[in-house]
Amino acid sequence: RGGAWLPSGKVHGSLARAGKVRGQTPKVAKQDKKKQPRGRAHKRIQYNRRFVTAVVGFGKKRGPNSSEK
Repeated sequence: RGGAWLPSGKVHGSLARAGKVRGQTPKVAKQDKKKQPRGRAHKRIQYNRRFVTAVVGFGKKRGPNSSEK
């Protein structure tokens, strides 16, 4: 496809740094959580979360994983 020539390889750094952040974060034990409802009950929770309690307003829609209130 024409255009400028690009050097190949060496784009994302060496593998020596792979896993750096995960390795240096302190280990935190998993917390015990209440069991999620299954089947019909879970579908009900999903429906309520997505359509009933959703705040209708102007601006960008909030994603399901956002932490802002």
